[in-house]
Amino acid sequence: MKIRPVILCGGAGTRLWPNQKNHQAKQFIDFGGWSLIQKTLERIKNPIFDYPIISTNFKYLKQVRQSLKKNKVKKYKIILEPAKKNTAPAILSSALIKEIPNNQPLMYFAADHLIEKSSILIRSLNKNKKNLDDRNIFIFGIKPNSPSSDYGYFITKKIKNNINKVIKFIEKPNHSKAESVIKKKGYWNSGMFFLRKDSIINNFKKYQNKTYKSCLASVNKAKYRNNTYYLNKSSFIKSIEKSFDYAILEKSKLINAIKLDIPWSDLGSWREISKIYKKNKSRYFKKKNVFYRPWGRYVNLFEGKNFLVKELVVNSHSSISLQKHHHRSEHWMITHGKPKITINKKKFYKTPDQSVFIPRGAIHRIENDFKKPIKIIEVQTGPILKETDIVRYQDIYGRIK
Repeated sequence: MKIRPVILCGGAGTRLWPNQKNHQAKQFIDFGGWSLIQKTLERIKNPIFDYPIISTNFKYLKQVRQSLKKNKVKKYKIILEPAKKNTAPAILSSALIKEIPNNQPLMYFAADHLIEKSSILIRSLNKNKKNLDDRNIFIFGIKPNSPSSDYGYFITKKIKNNINKVIKFIEKPNHSKAESVIKKKGYWNSGMFFLRKDSIINNFKKYQNKTYKSCLASVNKAKYRNNTYYLNKSSFIKSIEKSFDYAILEKSKLINAIKLDIPWSDLGSWREISKIYKKNKSRYFKKKNVFYRPWGRYVNLFEGKNFLVKELVVNSHSSISLQKHHHRSEHWMITHGKPKITINKKKFYKTPDQSVFIPRGAIHRIENDFKKPIKIIEVQTGPILKETDIVRYQDIYGRIK
């Protein structure tokens, strides 16, 4: 029996757009000819997978259909949630449709994760498929490349058949605790799950029976048209709003881990997105987008909906003006050098791989006191991203009128 991929596609990606109402969901952002949902749909074209099921809500239905068409996915099912109830009801409802047999292996992907070397993931699915039963759950862990407070962690121990049993979950820790968890061989919890349909049913019956009954009723009463299940709202809203982690994973004693050492990110911050542009800079670089200034130069790498990615190069013993912006905020990731940064009344130095957030309206500056040039990937976010949105307070090049 093939593995059925289920893509969870209901997230709003609000962390990228603080205090912005009309923002684009992360999985649909065009990052320059590609999006995260496109990468996810490409990942499931492997022959080990059956046709996909996409769990989403009405707000994203049109974009989901466009993505399926663009990626030439002709056979699929969409499960449409009538209300946002977090991941537990979404995961359960998508498994309950009748065409999925009880012993069907299900692989849950998030639509907004970037996974490289996915062939390693595919091999691990093949290897562990035989270990699935009607109670256990396999979760995917990613070997951390640095301590991060952006992700949850788990710790495992080896049991029979060389299986890694999860013995402890750690919610997003601070930096020092993350370092401690990594020393204990903790892995990031990726939010990807591998289990059978009957395991989902049995676990929800045992730990979240009210949600099980409401989701079952919402599926049984669903209207079906154009490959889409419109879940019954009056039944669905009786579900308890919980994440799958809280509802099931932290209660069950039968959670196992599949450990992966591959490049992975949920691109949940502009810092992580900046790394992608840094890594693939040559792909985005165009000579016509290079602009020279008295302090150095900048190149516009990519302009998306309400965001603009640049690389700044500040020459030795140079400085941008002390300035602010009315319409945009900025996210800086330092890639070379040691900039002296001013934000309002604070002054501090940063080093490569560190990041800085400049809120809209904050007075700020970059100064280079050293011989080496400074390089920064800058992401601007806001409704207006023009160079005219600069108010200068001090400038060593006499550009204040």
